[in-house]
Amino acid sequence: MAEVILYAEDDENDAFLIQRAFEKAGITHVVHVVPSGRAAIDYLEGKGPYGDRDKYPLPSLALLDLNMPGISGLEVLKYIRTTPRLCTLIAVMLSSSNQDTDIHRSYLQGANGYLLKPGSIDEMVTMVKAVKDYWLVQNRGSSSAQAQNPKAETTPAQ
Repeated sequence: MAEVILYAEDDENDAFLIQRAFEKAGITHVVHVVPSGRAAIDYLEGKGPYGDRDKYPLPSLALLDLNMPGISGLEVLKYIRTTPRLCTLIAVMLSSSNQDTDIHRSYLQGANGYLLKPGSIDEMVTMVKAVKDYWLVQNRGSSSAQAQNPKAETTPAQ
């Protein structure tokens, strides 16, 4: 089964661009785009339309848009970090905000990285290649929480 990347993004244009960038970069990971923070949590919990784990497996990487209406990327990040079976999931914020306060808050909540959304498709391709090379190839993360307790209870989002 191919590794999966979860991308929570409320802007359809940004979602399209990143999917296109992954294709242009020749990256074969499945990218599941969800349109909101609520949908990201539902995906991670395997609820609603994401209940089929064969079709919607847990991701090896979550890319989270910072500013989504309703449940923000930071709230999804908090959910990930406080849920035992997900707490080691690589979570990278992907935002157009270059505000020091947004960057700082993301790292305080446990983000593994903070990337600025590129302005062109070529820059996006370069960025997704770097994401793949670092986070999905070179980086050695812990999958022990999920391996030890794959049916661990989840904690509801605050």
